[in-house]
Amino acid sequence: PAEGFQRDRLYWRHSGSLVRASHGEDFYVHIPLPCFELVYVFLSYYISQTRNPQISTILANGGQWKYLTFLNLVLQPIFYGVAFLEDVLKRIKEKKDVKFITAFRYLLFTTLAFPVSAFVFLLFWILFLYNRELIYPKFLDVIFPAWLNHAMHTSILPISLAEVILRPHRYPSKKTGLTVLTVASFAYMGRVLWIYSETGTWVYPVFAKLSPVGLAAFFSLSYILIIGIYLLGEKLNHWKWGDMMLPKKKMK
Repeated sequence: PAEGFQRDRLYWRHSGSLVRASHGEDFYVHIPLPCFELVYVFLSYYISQTRNPQISTILANGGQWKYLTFLNLVLQPIFYGVAFLEDVLKRIKEKKDVKFITAFRYLLFTTLAFPVSAFVFLLFWILFLYNRELIYPKFLDVIFPAWLNHAMHTSILPISLAEVILRPHRYPSKKTGLTVLTVASFAYMGRVLWIYSETGTWVYPVFAKLSPVGLAAFFSLSYILIIGIYLLGEKLNHWKWGDMMLPKKKMK
C-alpha cells in the first residue's frame, strides 16, 4: 500500500516496514501540548501574582530557571510542538521534505524529553517520600496547590510513557544519544554548582545536607539513574515497535 491516507488511516513507511496510526491516535498524542503549555503559563502567572514573601526566597538567585522541574515544563511543550509541526507538514508536503523535523523529533524525545521527565518524576518522589524537606518543604503546600504539584511532578511520567506506546521513535546510536544526554546533564549540574559558588545557596535543600563527597556521590548516582532511564526507554521502544526503529546501522 502507498503512503498517505487510505480508508481514513494514515500510513508511514520505515525502512520497508509499515507503521499504521489512526487519526484518533494522532489526536491523542497531541493532547499533552496544550496541557503542558497551560501548566507552564499558569505556573508563571501564579508565581508573578502571588504576594507570599517566601516565593521571592525560593526564586532568588536564578529564578524558576534554576529548577529542573520548570525546565522540564518548558522542554515538554517544545517537543510536542515539534511533533505537532511534523504531523501538519506531513499532510501538506512530501515526507522527504520533513525528514529533518522527523529526525529532530526522534532526537529530542529519546535523549531529553523522555529521560528528563522520568528522572524528575523518580527523583522527586523518592526524596519526597523519604523526607520531603529535602526537596519540597512543607511550607510550599501553602503556596502551590496539590494539583499543581502533581501536574509538575506526577503527570509527566504517564504522558511520556503514552508517547512511547502511541508513537514509534528511532533512537540514535548509543554514542550520539549518550553524548547529548551527558552534555545536558553536566550542563545542569554545572549551573547548580555555579549558582552555589556565586550566591552561597543551593538550588535544592538536599544539597545543603551533603558533604563534598556526598554531593559527588549524589550527582554520580543521579547521572547513572538518567542514563539507565535512557537505556530503558530504548528497550521499551524496541519492545513496542520492534527492529524497524533501531538505529539504522543495527538494522538488517
